[in-house]
Amino acid sequence: MVLLSDAQHSTVRLNEFQQIAQAMSSTLSKQALFEQLARVGKAVGQGHRLAMLEYLAQGERSVEALAGLTELSVANTSKHLQQLRQAGLVEARKKGPYVYYRLTDSRIVTLLGVMRQLAERHLTEVEALVRGYLVSRDAMEPVRREALLTRIREGTVTVLDVRPEEEFKAGHLPRAVNIPLRELERRLDELPADREVVAYCRGAWCVLSFEAVARLRDLGFVAHRLEEGFPEWRLADLPVESG
Repeated sequence: MVLLSDAQHSTVRLNEFQQIAQAMSSTLSKQALFEQLARVGKAVGQGHRLAMLEYLAQGERSVEALAGLTELSVANTSKHLQQLRQAGLVEARKKGPYVYYRLTDSRIVTLLGVMRQLAERHLTEVEALVRGYLVSRDAMEPVRREALLTRIREGTVTVLDVRPEEEFKAGHLPRAVNIPLRELERRLDELPADREVVAYCRGAWCVLSFEAVARLRDLGFVAHRLEEGFPEWRLADLPVESG
């Protein structure tokens, strides 16, 4: 048995205290980081705010425009945007009497995509909604972006953008034709009847492309939808046109 002097006992206790203090400091620092991360989770933990992020993934928009798209009041829309801004997900600029918002980082599209995939795989309610509403409207396999890019370059496909005109002007797929869904049936003459049509819109859950494909098939067109949407296409660093 080894006996320690009072000085040695003090040194041992000091070392133990320092180790405990370091462990506590590390734990507290990690917890502080998780608390900050939770701010992002809180910001995206609301349906209207998720919808706003999807709209902003198409391009910059004013508070008034977002209010119209989400069917909320301007005041309520502004409050939601402030939550997103405080979490570092959006940024604003003022132009005259209007305030415009945009995403701070293209990787927010990735975040939304991961959330969507997790929900589809692990939330029964989401799986039922997707299967019942979306998949039932597109029994054929959707077109992957790499395959679509090849067809665009070969000139064997008509790419149909069914988003509103302002979103199309902000950015779109190469050689895309912009016909918003509400105008599709009266502008069919702009689509070659003997060529496959691939429609796309805002993202994987955007119903505009599903509805467009369903209508075109009923009218005798060979039509498919892009597997995802414009934000995912741009995030993959594939060619984009604007104007």
